[in-house]
Amino acid sequence: MMPSSSSPSGSEGGNGLRRWGPLVAIVAVLALVAGVVLLGGDDDDDEASPGTTEAESGEPAANGAISFSQAEEQGLDVEFSDTCDTETGRLMMPNYFAPECYANVEDNGGATDDGVTADSIKVVVYLAPDNDPILDFILGSIQNDDTSDDFQATYEGYAEIFNRVYQTYGRTVELEFLRGSGNATDAEAARADAIRAAEEMGAFAVWSSPAINAGWSEELNARGVLCIGCFGIPEPEPNVFVTVASQDQTNVHLSEYIVKKLAGRPAIHAGDEALHDQERVFAHLWIEASPDSAPNAEEFRERLAAEGVELADSIPFDIARAGEQAPGIITRLKEAGVTSLIIQGDPSTPALFTQAATAQEWFPEWIVGGSALMDTTAFARSYDQEQWSHAFGISSLAARTAPGVGGSQAIYDWYFDTLPPADQSSGVILPNPLIFFGALQLAGPNLTTEAMVDALYQINLVDDTITQPGFAYGDHGYYPMLESPDHFGIEDFTEIWYDPTVPGIDEIDRDGVGAYRYVDGGRRYLPGAWPEEDRAFDPEGAIAVYAEPPEREAVRDYPRPE
Repeated sequence: MMPSSSSPSGSEGGNGLRRWGPLVAIVAVLALVAGVVLLGGDDDDDEASPGTTEAESGEPAANGAISFSQAEEQGLDVEFSDTCDTETGRLMMPNYFAPECYANVEDNGGATDDGVTADSIKVVVYLAPDNDPILDFILGSIQNDDTSDDFQATYEGYAEIFNRVYQTYGRTVELEFLRGSGNATDAEAARADAIRAAEEMGAFAVWSSPAINAGWSEELNARGVLCIGCFGIPEPEPNVFVTVASQDQTNVHLSEYIVKKLAGRPAIHAGDEALHDQERVFAHLWIEASPDSAPNAEEFRERLAAEGVELADSIPFDIARAGEQAPGIITRLKEAGVTSLIIQGDPSTPALFTQAATAQEWFPEWIVGGSALMDTTAFARSYDQEQWSHAFGISSLAARTAPGVGGSQAIYDWYFDTLPPADQSSGVILPNPLIFFGALQLAGPNLTTEAMVDALYQINLVDDTITQPGFAYGDHGYYPMLESPDHFGIEDFTEIWYDPTVPGIDEIDRDGVGAYRYVDGGRRYLPGAWPEEDRAFDPEGAIAVYAEPPEREAVRDYPRPE
């Protein structure tokens, strides 16, 4: 989807249906964002962990947080919880990115901020209403049947796990749930709900948000309430932190990908063999839902033009009218001689455009532009398979692993010996508590919103992984061409192509045929690092699903803490 320039990929700052993208709760692969549990740790045991606030002369850091590595290096006489693996210095949980341990304290400072006491931390969790016609329309093609009750029970389960395993400095994170009073597009209801969360419920922080409007995030930001996993807004500072990449970040990758790998070369991946000898002619199809949409599309056009790549056409569509618009748009693209269509939008409408293209016997290359959920197998199987067998492009998602191999379900099953109640949606739920509890350790016992923001800015989990994304907040230099600090999580992207012959289950555990393959095993790239070789549709090293994690990403097996 095409959001505003500072909105998350798949969301938008104004009013518009396309902005539900980050919420749609089917992306089990977003368990990859479990990487944020590393918060405060890195892979080099000989170096201080990123985000560790070290004190001089063997004294604790000013915020009172003492990491395992800091205690070892400075010879500090401190104790760690029984969930700390003293061999590795990391918490005992079955995850490659298990975070570093932090020391116990005798005094946590008591009531240090709104929603914080000596014994508890109040977190309000937003739950979407069960009956929302917009979300029902979006989710209809994949038949996700997780309910708000399932979401609540799953959040409660994760909170129980992390309260037991993580360092919370003597406090318990207590969840209260707020069920949305309006549908996904109702900004006024979202604002009223946010006021309730802040004033009546007394939240120190909130997790999640309404999916298709910015009212919740804007209101909480204005009221100084930390918002984790919330809908992206043009000015997220200081309190709104988004899980996915921004649209600006996405387009930085997409333009580099097109310039380096595709431009000036023949359209060899088109469904029509007659196009294979023609130099690529690009067009951009994008969803229009707010005043920011057109300027954002124009910025993308200008980014390409600056590298000598001209678009033959740039065409908006309206999600509410996509069915009636699709035939005319396809005719226009076909008559313009387009060989390669860059598509950015919601994950449902490609079904309409691919069907219209087949009806008109037009078989181009479909270049996936990094839009939220369009890069999931669950949705891709709903598209015209003859067309989508020629789809390839970029994705912020990481290479998939088989069910139970790491990720959201595995953590829940390890602790409770059962799948999470929201088994189809746990991957989109898990990042919120992971981000929060990880930052909580680093923020220290004197807990304030400012301390949490400082801790979040220190996240820098960009490593050479393939089943986990690079994840960072703050200013770490990955996008020098964009404004900082960065309040959007995923930093690196990978290359994908769709193989209609692969059998197996999708991201919500539904059996079928067809899956995205991850080029070079899912290798990920930061801006400036994309190679020039075109590897789309090259089966060598192209992984659909890892039956076991790569060796370097294997996890330790720990018993459930009693």
